[in-house]
Amino acid sequence: MLSREEIKTVFVNTYLEENYNFLEDDLIKLANAFIDAAKPTIAREERAQCVKIAKSYNILLAEQILEKRAKS
Repeated sequence: MLSREEIKTVFVNTYLEENYNFLEDDLIKLANAFIDAAKPTIAREERAQCVKIAKSYNILLAEQILEKRAKS
């Protein structure tokens, strides 16, 4: 998660087509909603990269990781 200050900094430094005046709490809720929405995609990509790295060292290990995940 981002801190309140980080969220405000990103908002202030992002060019938007219109002038928006969000309440601080709404801005934080919106930022956290974007983060939560992105988490599954980020986790899938991270897992795929882990398997790729494991496969480069040990194919059997990578297959075991994939098998374990398929059961979950």
